[in-house]
Amino acid sequence: MADYFVHETAIIDPGCIIGSGCRIWHFCHLMSGCELGKNCTLGQNVMVAPNVRLGNNVKVQNNVSLYTGVICEDDVFLGPSMVFTNVLNPRSAINRRNEFRRTLVKRGATIGANATIICGITIGEYAFIGAGAVVTRDVKPYALVVGNPARQVGWMSEYGHKLHFDAQGKATCPESGQQYVLESGMVRRVL
Repeated sequence: MADYFVHETAIIDPGCIIGSGCRIWHFCHLMSGCELGKNCTLGQNVMVAPNVRLGNNVKVQNNVSLYTGVICEDDVFLGPSMVFTNVLNPRSAINRRNEFRRTLVKRGATIGANATIICGITIGEYAFIGAGAVVTRDVKPYALVVGNPARQVGWMSEYGHKLHFDAQGKATCPESGQQYVLESGMVRRVL
């Protein structure tokens, strides 16, 4: 007996790996060779292509397609109708299946609704991609990026709050009390 939930309208092709506690909702399609960690949630109308890997506790909202080349680490949030690509220069008449590029979304990152992620980049740990952003290059850990093309406008805590650094380069998350340091253009959480 499966230790995960699959809605009756979802299609699960043979050869998928699905972790315990996952919830797969209406009209999802998981293709052979994809892998979901434990406690993932796939909202309505999500497609997961071959060789896509999702870590534990990944939340994928409605109408998201995860194409071959996408890897999401633990605790990633993918907002409604956000878009991944997997080829830089697609053409209908030219087969580019051998040119799929890897896109890595690191632990705890959030990608907002309707954002577009161009393939071949890495989104750093706990980065926050604003709704509708078009991300064309790597995003630093904890960075807040918005716009088209996306540009960094600040830093975010692991709890999803904008960080405000003092003159010594220190900030505190208002919800968790976690402390952060900004040094040499990078943020890290103080242990």
